[in-house]
Amino acid sequence: MAGEAVHDAHAVVETLQPAIALLGLGIVAALVSRACRLNPIVGYLGLGLALAAFGQAESFSGPVVTALAEAGVMFLLFNLGLHFSLGRIRAEAGNIFGFGSLQMLVAGGAFAGLFAIIGLPTPFAIIGGVAMGLSSTAVVIGLIRERDQQDCPVGRAAQSILVFQDIAAIALLVAAGALTAQGGGMATALGMAGAKALAAFGVAILFARYLTKPLFRLVGRAASSEVYTATALFLALAAGWATGAIGLSLTLGAFLGGMAVADSRYRIMVQTEIEAFRGLLLSFFFISVGLSIDPAILAQNWALVLAAAFGLIALKCLLNVLAALANRWSVPGSIQLGFLLGQGSEFALVLFALPALSGMVEPRLLAILVTAIAISLALTPPISELGRRLAGKLRSGPADDKLAGDDAPVVVVGMDHAGRAVADALHYNEIDSLAVESDHGRFERALADGYSVYHVDSGDPRSWESLAMRNRRVVVVTKADLELVGELQPLVQERLPGVVTIVAVTGPIEQRAMKELPVEPVVVDSGGETGTDALIDAVFATLGADRQRPIERGSHKKVETIAA
Repeated sequence: MAGEAVHDAHAVVETLQPAIALLGLGIVAALVSRACRLNPIVGYLGLGLALAAFGQAESFSGPVVTALAEAGVMFLLFNLGLHFSLGRIRAEAGNIFGFGSLQMLVAGGAFAGLFAIIGLPTPFAIIGGVAMGLSSTAVVIGLIRERDQQDCPVGRAAQSILVFQDIAAIALLVAAGALTAQGGGMATALGMAGAKALAAFGVAILFARYLTKPLFRLVGRAASSEVYTATALFLALAAGWATGAIGLSLTLGAFLGGMAVADSRYRIMVQTEIEAFRGLLLSFFFISVGLSIDPAILAQNWALVLAAAFGLIALKCLLNVLAALANRWSVPGSIQLGFLLGQGSEFALVLFALPALSGMVEPRLLAILVTAIAISLALTPPISELGRRLAGKLRSGPADDKLAGDDAPVVVVGMDHAGRAVADALHYNEIDSLAVESDHGRFERALADGYSVYHVDSGDPRSWESLAMRNRRVVVVTKADLELVGELQPLVQERLPGVVTIVAVTGPIEQRAMKELPVEPVVVDSGGETGTDALIDAVFATLGADRQRPIERGSHKKVETIAA
């Protein structure tokens, strides 16, 4: 008996060893990626490729790693479903299904046609081509948040397009699952898969409407984070198992499980509990994708890999720009949006890893496509910044003669995070504002993002006449220079006696210093999206206006009224 126990323990250790080693190496890869300002996906793919290059691919394969990788994809789709709010889709249906479908038709259709021209099998050309038209939700949303573009025209359009792409990705998963069906032909198999998917979608909607609230009310009574965690895991895994049992992909079920919670007041709690598992388990999937690539193929075809990567980026940017122009966007806006969405998608990696698709083409082509997508993900920040700079240089901004006669009651000085938040809140509440920025780089970025901003040194009193400052009621200074404010304030009182100056400060020390001046200092927490609420509330209180705000940032239909 003792010998059997030792043998069993040794077997368990051997089974778990690859997963434990990959977990440790994945941490290192994520840290290195962050230090290099790259998305962790690139680090995980690079780690898998490096291990394969050293001949360790077999050492890190096994049932545990495979199961964890599959679970990672399920949690990716579950998290996607959590953001798939039916209310948001109804509110922004025009942008999602109009602009989104146009972008996918242009980009996905072009890649599908290209694959067909080079002689790839028709199912792969269609599914794989449309997959190449997808952009990276994780990378693009991260950039939008980092740059405070959630509520500017480019940010809103990008988010709407990504929502439609997510819908298209689910359809591609269903189509790829139908490829494995035997007998009856492709059309019949696809029709059956579509019917099952629609039935599952209906069940998810019914669950969301009638069962989500009672379930989470019961869970909430337990007042235990462990119960929330277990419930979130159960929803993701059980929903995947359910669709797998009826012949559909596990990932589709995970998506529907997340969608069932998306409109619930418990969504944020579930998302918080699932977030750590999603990132952890996804690392196993992307490392496994890297392990599946033959390094010898890349070494022999490195020139082709680079050509494919830069060709993907160039073609994708061009197609996105054409789609935006066809949607009657301006040239600068089209360029910025096109470059922002000019990379491959993590969903394409998920689809290309499916045996039904990967078995249709030679390993060399698959390795080149996967590596090209990884390179495009790594280059997204500089490529999108290039598009942003081009857009900023091409935009001329509002006409100069409109500036002097503009009677906007609020002037926002400084288009940093706080300035953008104030401008967004005023725009949402249909209150005119004028933004000025002295830093040329920040001015061009704000201009490229669609803000009505002027390159002005507001610290120079000579600019006040051009800004028609006497017509304003409130001046909001988002980044105060204590010495400069002190020097200018007597002149402000003399020339602009009716203007209230609200100054954002970073702490109580600055606040006390500013209180000696005839200004209204407001402490702004620089971390987080809610850190500017006090500043915005002070502006609305000075104007004597009620503030309406989106319930969910980026949603421009649902509002709640909050008295200033």
